[in-house]
Amino acid sequence: MSETNPIIIKAEFNPIVRTYILLYIGGFLALTVFGIPLAIIWFLGVGQWYSRHYFDKLECELTDRTLHFKQGILFQVEKTIPLENIQDLTFIEGPVLRYYNLCMIRVETAGQSAHASNQMSLVGLKDAQVFRATALQQRQLLMDNRNKSTNNDADKNSATLLEIKDLLQGINDNLKILTTKNQ
Repeated sequence: MSETNPIIIKAEFNPIVRTYILLYIGGFLALTVFGIPLAIIWFLGVGQWYSRHYFDKLECELTDRTLHFKQGILFQVEKTIPLENIQDLTFIEGPVLRYYNLCMIRVETAGQSAHASNQMSLVGLKDAQVFRATALQQRQLLMDNRNKSTNNDADKNSATLLEIKDLLQGINDNLKILTTKNQ
C-alpha cells in the first residue's frame, strides 16, 4: 500500500470482526418489514460470504507521514490521511463492541464539517490502544520536526534580512559621501 514512506506499524484486525459485520448489517435489515426477507437471505449465506471477504480486504498502515486505510468488496474505499491533518484518534467501546471484545477508533481530521466529524472508522483493530498511541506519537514527532524546520527557516530569514539592511545602509552611506563631494 505504501509507495515511498517507511511503514511504522501495519494494523491487524481481529477475526471476530466478521461476526460483528454479519450481525450489524443483518440487524439493520431485520428492523424493517421490507428488510426481513433480505435479512433471511443475508443470514443464510450472503452475509457470511460478504463478511469473510470484507475482512480479508481490510488493510491499515501507519507510515512516518500518513495513515492509509483500505476496505470494501464491491465498492472499495482507500483513504490516505496526512498525519498533520489528524486532530484526534477517538477510542470507542460500546456495549455491542465490548460484547465481542472489539473497539473502534475514529480518526478526526482538521477542516471537517460538523456532520462529517470523522473521516475514517477502524473497527476491530488488535492492540488498538498501542496503534492509537503510536499514531499520535508519530504525529507529534512529525509536527515537532516541522516546527524546528520552520524556526530554522525563520532564523535564516532574519539573518538574511539583517545582511540586506547592512548592505542598504552601506549604499546609503556611500550615496551621502558622493553627494557631499559633488556639492
